[in-house]
Amino acid sequence: MSETPREDNLVVRTTVRDAWSIRELRFYLWSRFSFIMAIRMSLTILGWWVYQLTSNPLTFGMIGLAEVVGALSFALYAGHVVDRKENKKIILVSIIAYAVCVLGFFIFSDAYIMEQVGRNGITAFVLGVLFFTGIIRAFSGPAFSATLSRMVPRSHLPSATALSTGTWLIASVTGHALGGFFIAWLGIHDSFLIVLALCLVAWLNILALKARPLVQATSQRTWESVREGIRYVFSNKDILGAMSVDLFAVLFGGVVALVPVFAKDILFTDAIGFGWLNAAADIGSIITVGLLAVFPFQQKQGRIMLYAVAGFGVCMILFALSTHYWLSFIALFAGGSFDGISMVIRGTILQLRTPDALRGRVMSVNSMFINSSNELGQFESGLAARMMGVVPSVVFGGCMTLLVVLITWVKAPSLRKMEYRS
Repeated sequence: MSETPREDNLVVRTTVRDAWSIRELRFYLWSRFSFIMAIRMSLTILGWWVYQLTSNPLTFGMIGLAEVVGALSFALYAGHVVDRKENKKIILVSIIAYAVCVLGFFIFSDAYIMEQVGRNGITAFVLGVLFFTGIIRAFSGPAFSATLSRMVPRSHLPSATALSTGTWLIASVTGHALGGFFIAWLGIHDSFLIVLALCLVAWLNILALKARPLVQATSQRTWESVREGIRYVFSNKDILGAMSVDLFAVLFGGVVALVPVFAKDILFTDAIGFGWLNAAADIGSIITVGLLAVFPFQQKQGRIMLYAVAGFGVCMILFALSTHYWLSFIALFAGGSFDGISMVIRGTILQLRTPDALRGRVMSVNSMFINSSNELGQFESGLAARMMGVVPSVVFGGCMTLLVVLITWVKAPSLRKMEYRS
């Protein structure tokens, strides 16, 4: 099948078999899988550990806040560095730095050390180190994303992006779940050894990648370089629209923080029912991303993405109004499926629309959008539930998601019309 150039230069051939046949991509995916699993498992262990020390539910919010503050503080500078330095080195250093932080958690979770330092000292240590892990992730995330596009041919980017997105989702869910199991089997202290082993696997797989020179060297000063990346994002309606619709959909439409309330007070289910309800959206996302890797959309992807975000909003409204467990489960499952469609298409648009010389900076801005939407979305959910009530707040969020899609549809016609065909 030959490729026919189009005006937007986004015509590609997407075959997951061809993408998977690239040896370096397999090493890349194993590394990303291991590293994301290590991060998620570590956060799960830390949440349980610090909650045991403090008995304060606010602990979970503080853990997330400590990381996101570190990540957002250095995100723009990290993008500048990713575009100026060889990405393989950045990833290798990031993994080593994260492993050092985990080693610190391992040492301070020893019973003797804990007794000497005390509960408050341990908690302060964990939150302080998490600030630095946030900084590490500010560099590693854009570096991983930029490496993908520089490693595979342009014609394989959609399939490679779908594989990468699926890898991230599966690693995230698996790491979160296994963190709890390892706490039960090994205890907090020894569970950090598993995290260290995952970091080692991620590091060894990245070693197998080739070092690639930068596409374009730049002599710009740091702030000039950062401004160039920001200007590009805000001047490109396709990229800005794709980022914004995701930001506001998660900000207003996310219900993760309120699922325990619905499970206990509205659906009257037990812990097992809550567990499945909590996993429903992730299951939907994983299945959908897997299907899209094998059977990608061939045309009208921009329009489909907006339909998917609208579908996500409708599912959140349905979930809010449901009083039946299985209907609520289906609503969350379907919402996760729509979110999976949006993630794959958005990720592909970002990869295809971003010039190689700006990838690090654009991906850093994207990471800021993602981090902000997840953390602020949890805060918005809690605040809206307190002000309006639980059910009205979720209905409001779903309606706001639909409004965001409508505005994007009108204000970003190029995004609506975007497609990449085989």
